[in-house]
Amino acid sequence: MSADMAAQTDAGEGGEGGKGEEDVAPGGGRGDSGLRDRLVYLAVLSRPRFWLYLAGPVVVGVAAAASAPADLFGLEPLALFAYFLVPANVFLYGVNDVFDADVDEANPKKDDREARWRGDPVNTAVVAASGLLGVGLFAVVPRVAWPWLAAHFFLAVEYSAPPLRFKTTPLFDSVSNGLYVLPGVAAYAAVSGSNPPMLAVAGAWLWTMGMHTFSAIPDIEPDREAGIRTTATALGERRTYWYCAATWALAAVAFAAVDLRLGALLAAYPVVVLGIVAAGVDVDRAYWWYPVINTVVGMLITLGALWRLVYG
Repeated sequence: MSADMAAQTDAGEGGEGGKGEEDVAPGGGRGDSGLRDRLVYLAVLSRPRFWLYLAGPVVVGVAAAASAPADLFGLEPLALFAYFLVPANVFLYGVNDVFDADVDEANPKKDDREARWRGDPVNTAVVAASGLLGVGLFAVVPRVAWPWLAAHFFLAVEYSAPPLRFKTTPLFDSVSNGLYVLPGVAAYAAVSGSNPPMLAVAGAWLWTMGMHTFSAIPDIEPDREAGIRTTATALGERRTYWYCAATWALAAVAFAAVDLRLGALLAAYPVVVLGIVAAGVDVDRAYWWYPVINTVVGMLITLGALWRLVYG
């Protein structure tokens, strides 16, 4: 997300809701300022840099499943993309921040690039409404996509929320992050009317495991101080790098079994993480490279699928 937006949000926080939120009123003036402040806060809460982590798999899934150009612009793919681009991110990260409010007080990422939870009723209602909006997708997509959507929403909640709170259990925190590829699997199923190759699902799931655990490396010390156990805190920074390299290498192998070109593309991930280790790049810096890397890789996979669609 924009560092400037995050800085504006954190600067405006002074407890629950910040100064401007108390003054929302019709007629402009301070009310408009309060509304802008809330919208900026909710935008930062939804992690704009990571919007494509949910919406991107939808694009890939639709492109891979389409049998004709018209399939790309049907009701199902458009509804899925629209929901997973913004509302799903508000819901996912809103639930995360609600149940991490105490922990995030010591999290340095919340000082500039992300926002700490403001626990006022309006923000809570927006997060809840974003989740309920997703229920409407079940009326749009065919039944073959329902299990994938249901699994996504289950993991989106239970990753952060009790009773399971997967994020506080080593390995389960990593495995549960398959939630990020499930929108793409649902999109493939919705467009094609059948499930995608299971090796592709396995490869994508392994990719998310590596991506999640890599992103947890900057949180190792804050999580340890807060008493939170994760795969990264259990392994420590050095071994976590190797865990990420291993899961990404397995993802490349799984994708190669579907298409060698996909495997070659995914092989970039273990190579990059090993390069980070060898060069001694600070993880706080490398962490912010991945939205760009992931976007480029997703774009190349999508372009390849579209090339097949147009030129056979």
